[in-house]
Amino acid sequence: MRKPALILLLLAAAGALFGIDFQKLLADADNLVNYPSADFQARYTIVQDIPAEGRITTVASVFRRDREETYTIVIEEPAENRGQGYLKRGATLWIYDPESRQYNSTSSSERFQNSNARNSDFTRSTLAQDYRVVASEQVVLGQYRCWLLDLEGVTDDLTYPRMKIWIDENKLVRKSEDYSLSGRLLRTTLIPSYHNLGGLYVPYKVLFVEELEGAMVNGQFQKEKTQITVENPSLTELPGSVFSKSFLERVSQ
Repeated sequence: MRKPALILLLLAAAGALFGIDFQKLLADADNLVNYPSADFQARYTIVQDIPAEGRITTVASVFRRDREETYTIVIEEPAENRGQGYLKRGATLWIYDPESRQYNSTSSSERFQNSNARNSDFTRSTLAQDYRVVASEQVVLGQYRCWLLDLEGVTDDLTYPRMKIWIDENKLVRKSEDYSLSGRLLRTTLIPSYHNLGGLYVPYKVLFVEELEGAMVNGQFQKEKTQITVENPSLTELPGSVFSKSFLERVSQ
């Protein structure tokens, strides 16, 4: 028997011992933060700390329609970036520049506004679709009892081909680590708090730590960090026009 097959067999046996279907656990975690029957909107404040350089604050309005796999983001601050916008439709992602009135395509794996968030962090969660569980253990993370799952990507177009995630007893992701294909840790994400919107959840605070980016400050290496605060989340129906190029062009004026 080949080694990967043996690992999956042992993992299945461990899951059976605990009565856990780990792939379903991933799907349950996805479903808590996805909104197939409603539209989502919120105000995001994105604060990036760059060692030896300073702090950059970006404020954006975010709109999502998961049933159509689309989102729109409009930058409100800083003033020099006001009116810039993002429009995702399926696998295609555009950035709109209000000065040139031009669109450029970009990748979901690219940094969002040069922060430590990626464009893929703003779309619906697809853990169960994108990854398979290759190892698991029960751990304690602060005040939370969690399943710690090692994940390997099953497609080639993922921002991170390998991950570790901590899922608490309420099936909410509390921490994740993103790895390269060779196993190098690239980024750590912490989600200490969520909004509860009638049984569906929206992260309230998210902290991204870039493991390989930073600078020496007073003799110590300090990593780049970005914190996102999500305010005024809503799951109410939005006009279809919000998810269009004409909407970005109109609100940028």
